[in-house]
Amino acid sequence: MLTPPRTVVRRDGGLYALERALQRRGFRHVAGADEAGRGACAGPLVAAAAVLPEGRRGEIDGLADSKLLTPASRERIYGEVVARALAYAVVVIPAEEVDARGLHVCNVAAMRRALASLTTRPEYVLTDGFGVDGLDVPGLAVWKGDQVAACVAAASVLAKVTRDRIMVELDGRYPRYGFAEHKGYITAEHTAALREHGPCREHRFSYVNVATISGRDGRPPRSRRPVVEGPDEPIERSGASGGTVGVALGEQPRPPAPVGEDVVMEGGVR
Repeated sequence: MLTPPRTVVRRDGGLYALERALQRRGFRHVAGADEAGRGACAGPLVAAAAVLPEGRRGEIDGLADSKLLTPASRERIYGEVVARALAYAVVVIPAEEVDARGLHVCNVAAMRRALASLTTRPEYVLTDGFGVDGLDVPGLAVWKGDQVAACVAAASVLAKVTRDRIMVELDGRYPRYGFAEHKGYITAEHTAALREHGPCREHRFSYVNVATISGRDGRPPRSRRPVVEGPDEPIERSGASGGTVGVALGEQPRPPAPVGEDVVMEGGVR
């Protein structure tokens, strides 16, 4: 039996080259999946999946990694993705579940749920950075996939815009923290608000900086979140606060960033 010819995708082939190569090999419906909020210490983790149509209809002007777009461009492209996609799905994982199950477990599970929710069944799956098991179709984890594959970039925009909207809503409930500006990421302003007011129920207590300020840093990550009454009250600190700035176990602290600087806060490059 003859081995099919090897498919080579050039790095300079553009955002659509990988999907087009897969489609030429018979995988018509290529789904991309990505998340937003992995590095934030407050608010939900949001994952999205999208299948773009073949040909020119699937080419969206200005589509790129959501971290490299301005808020206005993200909103415009979000509308284009929703209008053009053959299928898309968004899954929201609350902070409480991130604390209970762990960040990586929630991240992979959320992408799996988003892919399973697509009304058009994908024939191939591309994910950003992490492989997703439990799928009954072939897939590939792509390093910086939101900068390499259009369907992953589309998913990143869906996830980012959805999460930003949620954080703006949370800012109305918890105005002390500035969620509308920094979207729950670790900035100097967010850290100062945490030290002054303590965490609220939307913070992730499995993250080192929140656990330290809440006085629960001596507890295992899964048991750090306290049981609280009422949806809107800050949670009382049980010990002296410290100056530790950190993120979830297994991640590295990010450098201080200007408020609203999505590229740095999400780990990108200016």
